[in-house]
Amino acid sequence: MADNKEYQKKIISYLLDYNIFFNPEDLEILKKLNIQIFYEFIKTHIKELIQLSSGEIIQRFYEYENQQKFIKENSFNKNLESVRLINPYQEESKKRNVQDFVKLFNDRYNFLSKLILGRPEMSNVISIKRLKDKKEREKVSIIGIIKERRKTKSGHLMFVLEDKGASVNVLVSKNRQDLFEFANTIMEDEVIGIKGSNAENIVFANNILIPDMPVKGAKKSEDESYVLFLGDLHLGSKYFLKESFEKFIGWVSGKGGSTKQKEIAKKIKYIFIVGDLVAGVGIYPNQENNLVIKDLNKQCEQFAEYMKQIPQHIKIIIGTGNHDPAHLAEPQPPLYFEFAKSIYELPNVLMVGNPSLVNIHQSENFEGFKVLMYHGYSFDYFISNIDEIRLNGGYDRADLVMKYLLQRRHLAPTFGSTPYIPTQKDHLLIKQVPDFFVSGHLHRSHISSYKNVTLICASCWESITDFQIKLGHDPEPARVPLVNLKTREMKILRF
Repeated sequence: MADNKEYQKKIISYLLDYNIFFNPEDLEILKKLNIQIFYEFIKTHIKELIQLSSGEIIQRFYEYENQQKFIKENSFNKNLESVRLINPYQEESKKRNVQDFVKLFNDRYNFLSKLILGRPEMSNVISIKRLKDKKEREKVSIIGIIKERRKTKSGHLMFVLEDKGASVNVLVSKNRQDLFEFANTIMEDEVIGIKGSNAENIVFANNILIPDMPVKGAKKSEDESYVLFLGDLHLGSKYFLKESFEKFIGWVSGKGGSTKQKEIAKKIKYIFIVGDLVAGVGIYPNQENNLVIKDLNKQCEQFAEYMKQIPQHIKIIIGTGNHDPAHLAEPQPPLYFEFAKSIYELPNVLMVGNPSLVNIHQSENFEGFKVLMYHGYSFDYFISNIDEIRLNGGYDRADLVMKYLLQRRHLAPTFGSTPYIPTQKDHLLIKQVPDFFVSGHLHRSHISSYKNVTLICASCWESITDFQIKLGHDPEPARVPLVNLKTREMKILRF
């Protein structure tokens, strides 16, 4: 009770700073509210509340609570039979500080270092601080995070590797060609293991180890069911391929295609949409010139109208992308309710954040498939900065960057590769080994496999824009990856 009174005083004092006064009737209502949540609400939304009366602010809070309840019931806890969100992310609304970044990197380091420590090659690992106790040229094994990387004047590669207690220079010789080439794929902020020879204030690397994925068997379901993967509709853009998308919707609904294609359509159980449902507003300079629907709510409503045409026995799992109504920093929450209410209300839709891990097709005798969804905003950074990816297909080879991230067990291992929200846990870590890793963003479809993890990059439903031409992109629209869950056979359908 004392805490509640303290919060009431904080609220009244906080609002007085903005010349908002509580009348006696509203003060009585204030006592009945969830006072701590109300305090966080007004601090977070003060810019929107500044012109309102105390009664109107309380009414807005009731609406906010109802929205949060609706989202919880219709997204995170929605009962969609054989679909389950494994890692629901609910954004904590609070001021961020340096300690949040420290906790984020500690969580990353603790998880990834344990994976490396479990590698059979990493025997007798010591802390970097203990290197000073080792003899010259003595063999050592250390684990740390890349603080800095640079080329020396002689052309060797130098890392500054640090753990929780100290840091050390690690040199990778250009004369060890295979190791040097691999070291060139290592970026800042990665957690790696080093086996090498000790010297004064330096370790000469003989081997580099990364977390990587274990090899596991490819799971298959007993029944013949299909899953489709879509992304990057950009609905609202004047480049949206309406005719192609409606052809797809017709086929999924059993109204088009050959006899064989209609039989497949009947067995579709799941559709994943990995973000960029809509074109958004103000995403890039002069975007308004490329929009036919310039209202974000109407873009989402139009998307919902298309989803309504899909048979309800098909479960639709929808993630967030950088064009959608949600903040850009990752992890992203599910689409903001105030814009996407029409989508949330669809009975066969599960709204998830970005990234998300979703289990599908679980039954009494089958554990189901884990599908890792990530829109792919970090892909641009790694395609541009890693020669092994850039020179071997770049934007045309989504599988190369997806494989790279699986090997690092992180969706954006370099901190600057995507905007981050610092949280106590690093939500971009790949803590569980998925059966499917699905992405979008690149506007070109690709399917591949790495250690029995099926890699799928969805296509797009937008022809090339002026902005993409400037960036040198070459989209390949209206392609739909299809997976048979019984055989794990993969195809790309063209519309």
